[in-house]
Amino acid sequence: MKKTFIAAAITVSIFSFYNCKDTAKSPVKSLTREITFTKEGELTLLKSKNDSIIATLDIEIADDEYSTQTGLMYRNSLAENQAMLFIFNDMQPRSFYMKNTEIPLDIIYLNAEKEIVSFQKNAKTYDETSLPSEAPSQYVLEINAGLSDKWKLEKGDRIEFTKN
Repeated sequence: MKKTFIAAAITVSIFSFYNCKDTAKSPVKSLTREITFTKEGELTLLKSKNDSIIATLDIEIADDEYSTQTGLMYRNSLAENQAMLFIFNDMQPRSFYMKNTEIPLDIIYLNAEKEIVSFQKNAKTYDETSLPSEAPSQYVLEINAGLSDKWKLEKGDRIEFTKN
């Protein structure tokens, strides 16, 4: 009986150790205050075939080193009519990741003519895996995951935007 009790205690200890070890790998919520959305412009998504409007979005713009590095990190929500537009000075292959990002996203890469050249759909939260563009891009649009399929976005569709 004593041996059974000791064996059970050892088994529980081992499972507790591995359970704690696995828990440590889960994302740690930031203790800082959430960053809220700031409307800095408006963006229209247009079909390439006939210029019909697919959607109109309020955008927050990332166009400096800090905002392009931070993106939508540390936020827990994004409305369907909101997006973040990254604006770069040149066209080159780009790659994003989801470190510290709590919102699943569709990442849309656009060329200098503001045409969609590739997608990374349903990017997983907190995933640090590289999500590269398939072609050089100068703009990157981040929207809630699933919207690019819902809106039936295709390569060649384009954007127009205005800054406030």
